[in-house]
Amino acid sequence: MTVIDTPPPRLPVRQTPAEPGVSPTTGPGVSPMLHRLAAERATGVLLREHGTLYLSDGQVTHAESPETPGLDVLLATGGALDAESWREAIARAGARRQVGRFLVDSGRVAEGALELCHVAALFDAAYFVLGPSGAPARFRYGAAHWLGAVRPVPVAALERESLRRRELLHRIWPAPATDTAPLIRADRAAEPPVPSRQEAVLDQVNGVRTAADISLALGRPAFHTLVDLRRLAAAGIVTTAAPQSLRAPQVPGATGPAAADAAPEPPPPHHDPVSALLTQTSADPDIALLRRLRDALEAL
Repeated sequence: MTVIDTPPPRLPVRQTPAEPGVSPTTGPGVSPMLHRLAAERATGVLLREHGTLYLSDGQVTHAESPETPGLDVLLATGGALDAESWREAIARAGARRQVGRFLVDSGRVAEGALELCHVAALFDAAYFVLGPSGAPARFRYGAAHWLGAVRPVPVAALERESLRRRELLHRIWPAPATDTAPLIRADRAAEPPVPSRQEAVLDQVNGVRTAADISLALGRPAFHTLVDLRRLAAAGIVTTAAPQSLRAPQVPGATGPAAADAAPEPPPPHHDPVSALLTQTSADPDIALLRRLRDALEAL
């Protein structure tokens, strides 16, 4: 019997012109202002279009973005802390900006669990905060977050991880529309089987929810959801929903040809047929790292 060893097809990568020495996925840099604040060992809050970064002595202590679930959601999803205990901690220690310390000292959360969830939430939000922005950034000196310092992260490490994540998403599927637009399941006669983790994401796709909505509904880090959705998009299983503004309104009571003229059917979504192997387990060390972090969070 002849064995044919054919490698899987390469994922199509969109080619875009780039400046010499500048990666099309990273750009010239993440945030020059953040580098300057780190160099001067600043303390305060950096406000950007998609969220905020809190700094203490030039290191990042906390990150928040409306695109990602907060630390409380990750702790609750992992079973480490219930909502009532979270509210109590804020009420009793928020004014002193020591909520994290209170959770550990009172025995409500193990220190390791808090650090793991905090770092996951910080990197998750920072990816969006440091993303491309069309609005100016501002820095407010002296501001501190009520959570308090849990495990500060150097700016260089934060930028390096954000760029790595951006490049990883680009390698999976170079079209970023699935990150922000409402999503629908593609019109396929038979979808290929997908891992249970992606199936949970797929079950949330309803033509209205975005990646951020799905992350919040599942209580998972938003970046993990982006990875799953880009893999599903690469396999032709999901695509972006047509904008409502492009759909002609229905005419009440209209039937027959007149109804067809009043509300034409939108064109079927276009997607490239890609091997179902793209949705299977990957040997990519970056994906393996994400899975280890996921497993650790789910084991809490």
